[in-house]
Amino acid sequence: MPLSLPPLVALRAFEAVGRLGSIGAAADELCVSHSVVSRHVANLEARLGVDLVEPRGRSVALTPTGSAYLARISRAFEAISRATQDLRPTRIHRLDIRCIPGLANRSLLKHLGALEERVPDTEIMLQPTLAHPDLLAGEADAEIVYSEDLRLAEGLAAQLVMRPRVFPVASPAFLDRFGGGAELSDLRRLPLIHEESTEQWERWLEAAGLPPAAPLKGMRLWHAHLAIEAARLGQGVALANEALAADDLQSGALVEIGNTEIRLGGYYLVAAARRWDDADIRAVRDWLQALYSPITIGA
Repeated sequence: MPLSLPPLVALRAFEAVGRLGSIGAAADELCVSHSVVSRHVANLEARLGVDLVEPRGRSVALTPTGSAYLARISRAFEAISRATQDLRPTRIHRLDIRCIPGLANRSLLKHLGALEERVPDTEIMLQPTLAHPDLLAGEADAEIVYSEDLRLAEGLAAQLVMRPRVFPVASPAFLDRFGGGAELSDLRRLPLIHEESTEQWERWLEAAGLPPAAPLKGMRLWHAHLAIEAARLGQGVALANEALAADDLQSGALVEIGNTEIRLGGYYLVAAARRWDDADIRAVRDWLQALYSPITIGA
């Protein structure tokens, strides 16, 4: 009996929206219009009978069902991509790095030239994704993840890249609407911007000695880089860290609220243990250490 699959064009549209966090960005990547992407996602939801995305201000967020579905279909698209690449004989050496989207988009992308210098004659592929590749099966060469309690499968090795300070940020224009500069005590009255759930804010407020007295509310934007962008656009207060918000803090587009030393987790480079000392993996390790050692505090 043939498999009953949704249209691949609809799956591809949803995968791009989920990975990029924006219908507009997905439309640009797929070279179609905004309305075409929206229609494909709506048709997929109708066919499956579930809600996969929901609007959040100027962007979209995945529902819990959508997040689970994205993780599974992303692996399928990655497998198709790798199978296609394997059909094409090439002498070009590739270095395939998967990375949590926020760090890839807001920090690593602008530093890829420095990695290219470390691995000449190598084609670097940096893919922002939340789907974990099977590193032992060669689905990717390395992965950069964020974790509070990293647990490695047998055969994998990891290196702590940084354990950044996490703090609330908002735009100057937003703070002006609420009376100017804000203190930590003001967070209870300001609109908060969440990632996929309110959990990170709850943990941060607890660590700051400001446990919420009631369930937290506010928009949910799937991932840190979208929450930070929403804060930059004046939609509320988001949690950021030194790697993701450095440029916006330096330019003044965002300001830090309070002065805290709270760290909730760390970024880790993960690769197969058997390849840990390979020249290309070692180059990635050295590249990350050069980028982030100045802000690796308390590691």
